[in-house]
Amino acid sequence: MQTSKLFDNHGRPINYVRLAVTDRCNLRCFYCMPEEGIKYLPKKELLTFEEIERLIRLLASMGISKIRLTGGEPFVRNDLMSLIKTISGIEGITNIHLTTNGILTGPHISELKSLGIASVNLSLDTLDRERFKMITRRDEFEKTWETFEQLVSYDIPVKINAVVMDGKNIDDIIPMVELTKNYPVSVRFIEEMPFNGEGNHYPTLTWTYKKILDHIRAEYSTIQREEDPLYSTSYNYKVPDHLGSIGVIAAFSRTFCGTCNRIRVTAQGTLKTCLYDEGVLNIRDLMREGRNDEEIKTELTKAFSNRAKDGFEAEAKRMKGSPVKESMSTIGG
Repeated sequence: MQTSKLFDNHGRPINYVRLAVTDRCNLRCFYCMPEEGIKYLPKKELLTFEEIERLIRLLASMGISKIRLTGGEPFVRNDLMSLIKTISGIEGITNIHLTTNGILTGPHISELKSLGIASVNLSLDTLDRERFKMITRRDEFEKTWETFEQLVSYDIPVKINAVVMDGKNIDDIIPMVELTKNYPVSVRFIEEMPFNGEGNHYPTLTWTYKKILDHIRAEYSTIQREEDPLYSTSYNYKVPDHLGSIGVIAAFSRTFCGTCNRIRVTAQGTLKTCLYDEGVLNIRDLMREGRNDEEIKTELTKAFSNRAKDGFEAEAKRMKGSPVKESMSTIGG
């Protein structure tokens, strides 16, 4: 197993990058973007596949070993499987993961398995078709569910990501826990965050990670705490005799910042050393200015050495505390 060579200014190792391959999505989840969608970037402003490959090679040489491809919806970008195949051959990259809504994923599952994809995070906020349609503003539940069943049948590790939203999908929490009884998957409940592309957000978070856990415990009193993996963003639990497990992610409360080992790169090549910062380095422009690899690595190292202590510090610094107006689709889910 590769040991990270990268550390930030707080002594935290950095060995994991979440890289968005597109800002486009085929859903319109209300917690991610407005109903009319967002203004998508022109294709020329996105990182090309060649630029992505170069960046990952650079990061791998610096100590990054884990890649997660995100979007938007990554399969909206043409020839994604070709990119995954290329990345799988880069020395130092030992784990490739994928986050998807599953709608376009089904035809590629066999190839994902053959390429050794480490896991798939499936965005699924409800098991009810009508609520799915309400939340995503699209009637695509069946395709997502078919992808889930295919992934399980191919023995690809699956994590279901469910954003918990007051008044929207609270009735789904217990059924989704029940899903772990017969499926060897991890169902992860995520606190809602302010990245809906409008800047509108609740003044306080009603369904905190603590409230989510209390809600689950009220139904499953025998639930047991499990040891969290290194650098885990979730608090992990298991119901005895269930095949799968449960995770709760304090994404808004930000309780896991002290062990954060990840960075983000948006589809246009902006480096974010914290989800809540406004972007600290434009890697795309450095490449297109003709900077060589060593010059880019120097700029990356500077950025890693000026990382915010946590999400609250990063948020306070961004645009002098103005409200977050980004879409999660633009940031990279």
